[in-house]
Amino acid sequence: MNIKEIHQLFLNTSGVCTDTRKIQKNQIYFALKGDHFDGNKFVNEAFKKGASYAIVDDYSLRNQPNCVFVENTLDTLQSLANFHRNYLSIPIIGITGSNGKTTTKKLVNSLLSKKFKTQATQGNLNNHIGVPLTLLSFHSQTEYGIVEMGANHQKEIDFLCSIATPDYGLITNFGKAHLEGFGGVEGVIKGKSELYQYLSKKNNGIAFINKDDAKQVELTKQIKTISVGRTAAADYQFELHQSFPFIKFSFKDTTLTVSLSGEYNFQNVINAVGIAIYFGVEIDLIKRALKEFEPEENRSQFIQKKSHKILLDAYNANPSSMEASIKNFSQHQNEKSLILGDMFEIGKDAEKEHFNIYKLCQQEGFNQAYFCGRLFYRALENEILPKGYQVFETYEALAASIQKSFSENQFILIKGSRGMQLERILAVL
Repeated sequence: MNIKEIHQLFLNTSGVCTDTRKIQKNQIYFALKGDHFDGNKFVNEAFKKGASYAIVDDYSLRNQPNCVFVENTLDTLQSLANFHRNYLSIPIIGITGSNGKTTTKKLVNSLLSKKFKTQATQGNLNNHIGVPLTLLSFHSQTEYGIVEMGANHQKEIDFLCSIATPDYGLITNFGKAHLEGFGGVEGVIKGKSELYQYLSKKNNGIAFINKDDAKQVELTKQIKTISVGRTAAADYQFELHQSFPFIKFSFKDTTLTVSLSGEYNFQNVINAVGIAIYFGVEIDLIKRALKEFEPEENRSQFIQKKSHKILLDAYNANPSSMEASIKNFSQHQNEKSLILGDMFEIGKDAEKEHFNIYKLCQQEGFNQAYFCGRLFYRALENEILPKGYQVFETYEALAASIQKSFSENQFILIKGSRGMQLERILAVL
């Protein structure tokens, strides 16, 4: 069965699923393989739960009813997604970057959906499996598709572009994220800018850029661009009035606010606003969408817990985002504390980058800071920490100490990489 025929099957079902725990009636089950699992072994379970068809690459299943045998189920999923994307022929906006891509994706979707029927990446489905699943969630009523693309090594963005074939692209920024896989900051820039390279080869491909970022300007000289920024040279110029505790800014004669904090989020916001303006969303609709926008999933969430006010930003962290968050948080005038967790995938400079964060906390005048994780512990184990500063090798040690000694009425920033799961600390504060 070829891709066109599989696509016809797909059009007559309620979608695709790769996990039998989540399968719904009349879906196609894709039996993917991983290092520690083989989806082919769960085909019967998928049918019991209501799957209409199963795409399999186990030869022994080739004659089983409603099983479609293919050489490789993952390749078929990706090819089907690309075929469906071309079948719908809708504008696709690709979003990547070191920091803020998920927040930006949510903002773009919130703003555009005020005027259009939009579909966007759900959760963190932004890799070689997630992007195809995102594309296959789009349907005939979708007017704009917003596809988040994650990467931790070279050529990954290029490959995702070959599946999603975006018409528009946005790189939020170039930062110290996934340094181990990319081989340093220059590797990050090279890897992320594969989106620009794809757009340069596509007829009428457009990049949305930050005009205040010299690197973005330099890398898009050969592409049609729409720019935002504080400079008058930008296509859409914005003025920041306040970045803490919430962002307040203006575009022309309109003042806008959003429940996000920090100059780093200001750039995410104006990226999204610029896209919305370009596609014709009226400023009053943009203003309303921003007012209604609420952070979630441990990203820049303000939480009241007993006597504490908490800025929970524990979805992920790297040296660039950690530095930006700490500098932003230091603007708060009241009693403030930090609970910081390890930053992963940094590579050979891990201890140096964690030590730099420790020094930054001192430079920014924080009197109370708790560092958690093996990387922070190794970076600081021989350091004489100032009063109010503590380092813990494990989360359990951190939790036990906070339960006993954390002072009341604090404003607390909680930030760390996803693997640290620092949102757990809310239970003991």
